[in-house]
Amino acid sequence: MTGAGQIPRKPYFYGVPAGRRRFDVPGGPPDGGGPVTKGGTAMDHPERRLLISVDMESYSRRGNILQYEAQQAFRELLQAAAAAVGLDRVTWSTQRAGDGELAILPRDVSESRVIGRFVPELNRRLRAYNSSRLPAARVRLRIAVHQGLVHLDGANGFPGNAVVFVSRLCDADPVRRALAAFPDAGVALVVSTDIYRDVVSEYPEEMRPERFRRVRISKPDKGFDEYAWLCVVDEDLSTVPAPTGEGPDGPEGGAGSPAVPPPGPVRPDFAQASPGGGISVGDVRVRGQNAIGPGATAIGSVGRDAILGGGDR
Repeated sequence: MTGAGQIPRKPYFYGVPAGRRRFDVPGGPPDGGGPVTKGGTAMDHPERRLLISVDMESYSRRGNILQYEAQQAFRELLQAAAAAVGLDRVTWSTQRAGDGELAILPRDVSESRVIGRFVPELNRRLRAYNSSRLPAARVRLRIAVHQGLVHLDGANGFPGNAVVFVSRLCDADPVRRALAAFPDAGVALVVSTDIYRDVVSEYPEEMRPERFRRVRISKPDKGFDEYAWLCVVDEDLSTVPAPTGEGPDGPEGGAGSPAVPPPGPVRPDFAQASPGGGISVGDVRVRGQNAIGPGATAIGSVGRDAILGGGDR
């Protein structure tokens, strides 16, 4: 209750654990803080979370019965894959659509478990499910993973630029093409640069970082132009050539360039033959017979003359 002359405070919405119902707490939080106010609207502080956007391939081309079956399989397969690796989907805050979902994961979730174990497990289950079905009835998924600030108390979803970002990744043409290139695959996975650097490359678990390709995802009409990392789980994306005019610097990406340079020593491929024999490397020219690198053999004089170009010696 409020005393005479006091203005009653608006109820404060606590940020509650994912999967539980929000409730009004009169008087605000116990530490005396209050909700963020913008434009006269009270809202919770945003929280940094892991976000997953999942979309089903070719869902709208299905008839009613196949859509119904696909939705059932989608939900059951995600639930089973999560449980198999020790994740509880009840704690995920989800915004569902018929052909997919946006999931905001709990604060304490293991990112390496989500990417390195949950995604491969889901891929295996999808492949097994699809193996006994006609192409029109198969469930194949595009999955995007990102992290960022998100409001959990939105009136009609989860407000936040991170939500927009992960949704753009999931819907990108390079991701669609990559999945389409492998008819037996279950999952095409695209992750933001931060996720690739901090999780995939450092704690891959069952994933193979060298199978990821850097792609550029550009949507000029949406004001979106970002790089991301793409793979088709248990497939080799390098076997698929990038469409003409595309690549890591193209308008929409493509297969992109290898995430990890091929092993082996760095070779001086910029070395050129000099007139009259010998080689030149930059400002250095060596005449006569030459031997370069371990185990190299030369007949005759080796490195007879070395001529340096301009600059410091």
